[in-house]
Amino acid sequence: MNTIERFLDSELAGEIEFLAARTRSLGSARANKLLEPLELKVRSYSVLSLACSGLAPTQRELAEFLSLDPSQIVPLVDQLENRGLVERRADPQDRRSKVIAGTKTGLQLYKKARLATAEGEAMAMEQLSKAEQETLRGLLSRIAFHG
Repeated sequence: MNTIERFLDSELAGEIEFLAARTRSLGSARANKLLEPLELKVRSYSVLSLACSGLAPTQRELAEFLSLDPSQIVPLVDQLENRGLVERRADPQDRRSKVIAGTKTGLQLYKKARLATAEGEAMAMEQLSKAEQETLRGLLSRIAFHG
């Protein structure tokens, strides 16, 4: 009996917060491995994705949406900017603020990274039907953004 099987009957194995944390940990590890050839990790990919979305997020908005401390966003943006993947631009709504936008190079890399994360998601979801996947996506979205 392996470790996983040994603890499946524990109370912890049925707790939703534990299941969510374990799923996140496994998903992040899988995504980081798939993003490694592109020299990205889940957090830098997330910033790049939003920068390339056309939504022109501020660093404060990135921190809020990604549920990170603003001090964690600065080095992520700096790293991407140093690689020529994003740039800081004056916010047309507030000149004191900067928006983060993907560059042409950033958009090209983002497209490759999105394929990698889609592959990771497909691997994670292979045990679920399409209907179950959509139900799970809807439930997680409700918890993440409305809970």
